[in-house]
Amino acid sequence: MSLIDSHAHLDLPEFKHDIDAVIQRALDNGIESIITVGIGISECRQALELAACYPFIYATLGIHPHNAVEFDRGALDFLEAHASNANVVALGEMGLDYYRNLSTRDEQRRCFRAQLGLARSLKLPVVIHDREAHDETLEILRHEKAHEMGGVLHCFSGDAAMAFACIDMGFYISIPGTVTFKNARVIQEVVSSVPLKHLLIETDCPFLTPVPHRGKRNEPANVRLVAEKIAEIKQVDFDEVARTTAENARKVFMLEKPAG
Repeated sequence: MSLIDSHAHLDLPEFKHDIDAVIQRALDNGIESIITVGIGISECRQALELAACYPFIYATLGIHPHNAVEFDRGALDFLEAHASNANVVALGEMGLDYYRNLSTRDEQRRCFRAQLGLARSLKLPVVIHDREAHDETLEILRHEKAHEMGGVLHCFSGDAAMAFACIDMGFYISIPGTVTFKNARVIQEVVSSVPLKHLLIETDCPFLTPVPHRGKRNEPANVRLVAEKIAEIKQVDFDEVARTTAENARKVFMLEKPAG
């Protein structure tokens, strides 16, 4: 049995002082691989450093919609220059966030479209952030021919209909720790409706800590709790969830299965 945390932010300051202990706890809990996700240039650089230090950590490179205000040609050139790194498995996190609107909507759209275009030219999958922008996210993904590269709808917050629309474009649906929350009816319905072969699991650490650790810093070891909740909802064995979601992550990120 092994698990893959398909979306973590180990490059953030919350892990600065105990990253080795965090990684050891992940290994102790059966975590096979961790995808640490870039959200800006400095975070991407740190993600690359982590991936270079630990053979089971991989990086994605992207500009988060919160940081779209800073997006320019230099940022796009940086992504293109480093995308060929052997430890880079996708572009993103990219997308739209109409909840906080830390960048204007026009800035977010421009940043999103540019990164999708780069991913299409490089033939890399994409990691998508979508918060309170479901319809426009789907519209842009379709317009930019995202089906040509596929990827992940990270921390999925849409309903089952949206999930299947994304699956039709070749995307996986990634389930975070919120699925363990008492009132998380919509995401639990998504888990119930979507076949396991289309699901990934993630922590989005240090955020979205699952029950019973809610309120504390999240970390990759807790992805086990997400898998356990999915097994409960779908009434299948935990090992089946672990095995299938790990296989899915290897497919979308083109990871090799560990020997042994």
